[in-house]
Amino acid sequence: MRRRDFFSIGAAATGALALGAFTTGVNAQEPGTAGMAAVRPGRKSMVVTSDGVTLRVRDWGDGKPIVFLAGWGLPSDFWQYNFVDLLGEGVRCVAYDRRGHGRSDDPGTGYDYDTLAGDLGAVLEELDLTDVTLVAYSMSGGEAVRYLAKHGNSRISRIVFLSSTAPCLMLGGDNTTGVPGAMLEGARALMGQDFPKWLKEGEGAFWLNAVSQEMQEWGRELMLQTSLPALLACYDAMIQADLREELKNLDLPTLIVHGDKDASAPLLLSGGRIGQLVPGAQVKIYEGAPHGLPITHRAQFKTDLLAFARG
Repeated sequence: MRRRDFFSIGAAATGALALGAFTTGVNAQEPGTAGMAAVRPGRKSMVVTSDGVTLRVRDWGDGKPIVFLAGWGLPSDFWQYNFVDLLGEGVRCVAYDRRGHGRSDDPGTGYDYDTLAGDLGAVLEELDLTDVTLVAYSMSGGEAVRYLAKHGNSRISRIVFLSSTAPCLMLGGDNTTGVPGAMLEGARALMGQDFPKWLKEGEGAFWLNAVSQEMQEWGRELMLQTSLPALLACYDAMIQADLREELKNLDLPTLIVHGDKDASAPLLLSGGRIGQLVPGAQVKIYEGAPHGLPITHRAQFKTDLLAFARG
């Protein structure tokens, strides 16, 4: 099969190429500088998980907390443009680097959804966050759903599924809406053989020419900093997960935001199905939006997110 065929059905629905928009290791600046808020005294910049993995945390602003989970292969750097948009809006923005990503430890293990959900729990508990609006982008929808299933919603009051790859990517059994396993495994083999080339070839579908070439190049650099074992293991977790029953049991306000031009997580395989599974979920479909929606449609997403978080 031609390599381009994988991307024609959403890069084998990987939720891949969630490319970011700021450099690794950037610290918040002084108030009034480029709209950024200073890091508050006493805020934690790292959290240690139950198995001793150190996760790096960004914690900006004051007010009701919104916790942002990045997509497959991405560090928390992905969210800086959104953070800048939200600072001054009376919300506290929190994000962290998943294990094996960004500035967090790379232990070589623990990339399954159960462990990643535990890592989310460690961040919420260490920062003592409550009444959280949880934004789960792309692959991280699985972390969020698994956290709520295993740990409950005492700290989470609302959840946003943003360009999510959930609920069940792989075709098989009673899942008649999905991608054939051979195609997903074929994409994985290409990643393991030449990930930079695979990444480069998927950019067009991800961005739909809505950002500069410089942004695309920088985004690739962010993903290329993630360890290959973490990338492949997280990909396995994403394509093998079946979250349908867990989604049916969600019992908190839910917003689904998805683009109708999303080639990495096609609407009918992902966000549209979540809307059918979660009782009472709100669904917002962005016309012409690709998988890079949080960046390409920043203003619209900011408006919808704030309305939902304050509702």
